[in-house]
Amino acid sequence: MFLSVFDIFKVGIGPSSSHTMGPMTAGARFLDDLRGGAEKLPGAGDLAALRATLHGSLAFTGKGHATDRAVILGLQGFQPHTLDPDAADAALAAIRNAGQVTPPDLPPLAFAPDADLVFDYGPPLPGHPNGLVLLALDTAGNPYHRQTYYSVGGGFVLTEAELAEQEASTNDLHAEKAAHGYPYPFGSAREMLTMGAASNLSIAEMKRANERAHSPNSALDADLDALWATMDGVIDRGLSQSGILPGGLNVRRRARTIHDQLTAEAGRNLAQPHVVNDWLSVYAMAVNEENAAGGRVVTSPTNGAAGVVPAVIRYYRDHCIGATQGGIRDFLLTAAAIGGLIKHNASISGAECGCQAEVGSASAMAAAGICAALGGTNAQIENAAEIALEHHLGMTCDPAAGLVQVPCIERNGLGAIKAVSAASLALRGDGQHFMPLDNCIETMRQTGRDMSEKYKETSLGGLAVNLPEC
Repeated sequence: MFLSVFDIFKVGIGPSSSHTMGPMTAGARFLDDLRGGAEKLPGAGDLAALRATLHGSLAFTGKGHATDRAVILGLQGFQPHTLDPDAADAALAAIRNAGQVTPPDLPPLAFAPDADLVFDYGPPLPGHPNGLVLLALDTAGNPYHRQTYYSVGGGFVLTEAELAEQEASTNDLHAEKAAHGYPYPFGSAREMLTMGAASNLSIAEMKRANERAHSPNSALDADLDALWATMDGVIDRGLSQSGILPGGLNVRRRARTIHDQLTAEAGRNLAQPHVVNDWLSVYAMAVNEENAAGGRVVTSPTNGAAGVVPAVIRYYRDHCIGATQGGIRDFLLTAAAIGGLIKHNASISGAECGCQAEVGSASAMAAAGICAALGGTNAQIENAAEIALEHHLGMTCDPAAGLVQVPCIERNGLGAIKAVSAASLALRGDGQHFMPLDNCIETMRQTGRDMSEKYKETSLGGLAVNLPEC
């Protein structure tokens, strides 16, 4: 499956790509099925009502991740990349008051959120820990159309049939890409390095060629610049806000205060050399405070890890010698290439593999990106990604109260710091190293498979159950 840079980096809303963006997208897709004349179940009458059931991690942490809100809005016709928060709030109030949704090009459909949106705390559905079932009913209450969706991380959504087809395929990414005319169809880091050596092209240049083949008429550079401008704007907004984050944990926004302190200290001779870590952290925290507040962010590759890549790009632009706009484009292309490899060969879903799949993947992507922007060779870039991912292996996803706040916000700051450190180490070497990136990705997949479910975005273990009592 070809993953564009704009698949890995998608504009959406917080607090979660898998638990907010994905379910909203599923709702919108279900409406498309109904508009497109989806085949009715035998004996069904006229379309009249909707129901939704959340399973697995979507049920256990759905309240904290605003999954219920997302499903309701999706069934009203909203989509993450175009959502207007004010219009969404008004629509939610109207739906709750009327007990029905009014999606475009469909009749009003009965849907009382308190009764028709069910959190099923039993075993998860078999395909993935993030499952939801959407059901349309006729006027007599009989099933009209049913669809099972899986939100597989990063805002990606698959139906039950699509997931089965994906799992039944040969998983030969090389053959699939070659068949579709992609010039550099690497499905592993090893293939990526081999193709780079044969073509004498950088990872960014190969990714650029694949993007051109995918969308030959796109203004790629302009779109990359717009993507970074969105990320940069999220940082700026996060640095300007203060107050308490929603959800009941009473977590204070800290990015603005820390940034004000850093700005006041800038230029002082007494500043500690490790203050650069504070800059990296504050950029990342600003993004994830926005995400926790339900604001607009860019999946990088997920919402829970959305601060790492933008923070490291901002660090490159504002703090590194010789930074250029071209370097930012190469950063994004290279990071997307690494993110695609991780998603294809393991996972970017916290509910599937823990936070190693979210912040760990983001740190690997950022390490590769800044290594490329600073002139690293393909071998050094692969090394940087491996170092960053290796030192997140085993990281659990155990958000307190199911909210993307503790430990998620600070964890993005540390992921950014690890990314820069990994790239710096790789740039000091020649690219030769002991553990290949492919092996590290496979280790992450195996570790996620073996990890207890209570540590995979269910808030049933770890930090989520060891909260202060006062």
